[in-house]
Amino acid sequence: MTAEPNPAIAFSMDDFEHALTEHDYHFEQGQVITGKIFEHLSDGVLVDIGGKSPGFSPLRDALLAGETDAHTALPVGETVEFLIVRGQNAEGQVTLSRRKLAEQRVWEDLAQAAEAGNSVQMRVTGSNRGGVTGDVQGLRGFIPNSHLVDKNIDNLMGQLLTVNFLEFDQERRKLVLSQRYAAQAEVMRRLSIGSLVSGTVVNIKPYGVFIELDGMTGLLHRSQISAKPVDQLEALFSIGQTVRVLITDIEENNSRISLSLQALEKFPGEVIEQFDAVQTNAEERVEAARKKLNLV
Repeated sequence: MTAEPNPAIAFSMDDFEHALTEHDYHFEQGQVITGKIFEHLSDGVLVDIGGKSPGFSPLRDALLAGETDAHTALPVGETVEFLIVRGQNAEGQVTLSRRKLAEQRVWEDLAQAAEAGNSVQMRVTGSNRGGVTGDVQGLRGFIPNSHLVDKNIDNLMGQLLTVNFLEFDQERRKLVLSQRYAAQAEVMRRLSIGSLVSGTVVNIKPYGVFIELDGMTGLLHRSQISAKPVDQLEALFSIGQTVRVLITDIEENNSRISLSLQALEKFPGEVIEQFDAVQTNAEERVEAARKKLNLV
C-alpha cells in the first residue's frame, strides 16, 4: 500500500517564494508597523515584518534616548513597533526607525497639550544669549529670557521647569516655551471670584491702581475703590503698600483680574474716611460684599 504524500512536505521553497510573490505587501514611508527582532548586525537590527525581506533599522534609529546596547534593548524575538522611514529598495527591504516613531508620538502628545493650553515640563540643559534650551520629552525646547521667572541662568541648569507654549511648529521642529505664562496660569487657577486676597501696589494710574497678587497683576479700578469719588489716588495708595481687596472677576484668556474695595464698604465713602478700619476688618465684610455683588 502506497502512502499518500504529505502536503506540508510537498510544499517546496519555490512554492513558498511564489506564495510570497502573490501576496501583495504594501510598505510605505510613514507607515507604522509591528515586527519581531530577527537578527543583530554590527550597524543595526533586522526585523521580521512579514515581507519578502526583513526590515532594517540602523542603530541610531533602533535605540531610544538612554539606550546604548541593542541586544539588551531589542532582544531577538521581541515584538516592537517601528516607523517606516524609507520605502522598499531593490531587494524589497525597508528602513525602519523606532526612535522617530517615539519622537512622532511625543509631537502628537505635545500638540494636544498645546491645543488644550496645558503646561509641560522642560529640563534645562543649556543656554544662549536669547534664553535657555532644554529637553521636553526628548525634544529640544527653548525659553526666551523674557519668559523666565528666574533670570539667574546658572541656577536653572539641570532644573525641571513647568512651561506653557509660545510657539509650536512640528514641521520646523520648533518649540518655544514660557515659564512666566505657566506660573501666571497656576496663580490664576488658585484665585477665585469672591475671594479676599492681599497684594502689593505696583503702579498707580489716573484710572486705577495695579496690585500684584503672587506674580499676577490685578486692577483696582478707580470706580471700585469707594462708592464716593476719590479725588487723589495717591492720598490712599503708595507703591509697595500692602492692600486687601476682593476679587470680582477673572478673565483667564486675557490674564485679567478685577478687584474691589468698594464692595467691602459698610457705607459710601468709608474707604476714603476709614481706610485702615476697612483693611483691618476685611474678613468680617466678605460675606456681605459677596451678597452685594451677587456672588453667592
